[in-house]
Amino acid sequence: MRKVLLENVEPGAKLARDIFSFEGRVLLTSGVEIRKDYIERLKHSGVTEVYIEDELSHGIEVCDVVRHKTREEAKGVVKKLMESCAFTNSINTSKVKELIDRIIDELLTNEDILLNLTDLKTVDDYTFEHSVNVCILALITGIGLGYNHLRLKDLGTGAILHDIGKLRIPESILKKPSQLTVEEFEEIKKHTVYGYEILKNNKNVSMISAFIAFGHHERYDGSGYPLQLRGENIHQCARIVAVADVYDALTSDRVYRKKLRPHEAVEYITSLGTRHFDAEIIESFTKYIALYPVGTGVLLSTREKALVVRNNRNVPTRPVVKIIYDENNDKVYDNNELDLTKNMGIFIVDSCEL
Repeated sequence: MRKVLLENVEPGAKLARDIFSFEGRVLLTSGVEIRKDYIERLKHSGVTEVYIEDELSHGIEVCDVVRHKTREEAKGVVKKLMESCAFTNSINTSKVKELIDRIIDELLTNEDILLNLTDLKTVDDYTFEHSVNVCILALITGIGLGYNHLRLKDLGTGAILHDIGKLRIPESILKKPSQLTVEEFEEIKKHTVYGYEILKNNKNVSMISAFIAFGHHERYDGSGYPLQLRGENIHQCARIVAVADVYDALTSDRVYRKKLRPHEAVEYITSLGTRHFDAEIIESFTKYIALYPVGTGVLLSTREKALVVRNNRNVPTRPVVKIIYDENNDKVYDNNELDLTKNMGIFIVDSCEL
């Protein structure tokens, strides 16, 4: 299978992965032939990409670190919790903690954690997808740092609820498509304090989780908010979520900008270095990100276009690829794989659509 932009899908293509709606309903089941009216319906639902199965990608399996069913359940649980919290300051986190346990178990039983970002994000469902993605990204980083199960649970709970304070921010500001005024941005910044207050006043939530809500917009050099804390004064779990939060935001389509590709987002975060983030956390975080996910197209230095077949765990910039088009953009029918760790004279120039 391979991931393609919905705008490039030809009617008759075979869908390789279920597509879910904002409410968690199945819009299209894997295996169906995609019709023109399906494409229009998916566009209307905010879907921008799909996985298809074709001769180019035959035999390529794209696996995620967390089961799709678990992701969908987690989004539903966060949605219900957020809705209930809008009417009361008391929140029931039992379901959240059950799901955090399940996500941790799925991550720990994965022999070679490498995030391929296989989830199909929709513009309309950003809030809940973002919460779940940040949780998974943070937990992977925590595992890399050697956190025990209890610490991971606190980290996961704080990560999945890191934006809960936004419930107290007017929707007119949260969903404003144009640039915020100074006053509006000052109001947005208050969500960190609101989130801290909501979580610290719930006895079933640890203070670590509350500190995450409070400090995930603090920056290592003191340029963040709400208190302009620096370095070690920011709780380490909040420092982890700060990186995960920025990465997922950058790799998601928003109404005001197009998403970055994984390698572009990692390059951006790395470029900020110790000014905004903790260097140790950046190192642990980037170690588990597939810069060129399996099933995506890449442009090689030879001007050939290829499909990523497998990632090389220790050399993320040099995956195993299958050449699809030669330097003249003619279809290649030789299905031999090319391991870029064994062909050092060839390198990836950019990702591309095939």
